[in-house]
Amino acid sequence: MVGTKLDEIDRKILAELQGDGRMTNVELARRVGISAPPCLRRVRVLEEAGYIRGYHATVDARSLGFEVKVFAMVRLQSQSERDLAAFEERARAWPQVRECHMLNGEIDFILKCVAADLSSFQRFLTDQLTAAPNVASVKTSLVIRVAKDEPGVPFSEVEAL
Repeated sequence: MVGTKLDEIDRKILAELQGDGRMTNVELARRVGISAPPCLRRVRVLEEAGYIRGYHATVDARSLGFEVKVFAMVRLQSQSERDLAAFEERARAWPQVRECHMLNGEIDFILKCVAADLSSFQRFLTDQLTAAPNVASVKTSLVIRVAKDEPGVPFSEVEAL
């Protein structure tokens, strides 16, 4: 399947599972207009090909006590591949960092971080992030509210993958 185009049914399966990964195969098959056995085979092929990387619950961070979300823009002193990889490995190890993206331009990485409160984020910021080897500077922006948080891709914009 990798290197080949997905057909309309495959795209419908992906769109439906992206919206609700917990639905039964029978319900998924009904929604995409095919019977259950071929639907299950297609889902397995999509999983094996890497189009589906996993199934996750979307949890409410605030209800679990994570009141603070911060974006941290990190500039490194050195951008050698070795130093970039070392920072990425460190970011993956920090539980407060939920996303890490390498950027082009003035900022090398943007991190999406969560914390219980401002003081715990400040401890992470000063004790770990800014103290990490090769970190030249960190600028942070506190999230006030979230207007949209939509995971995945916009299947309504996909014609033929």
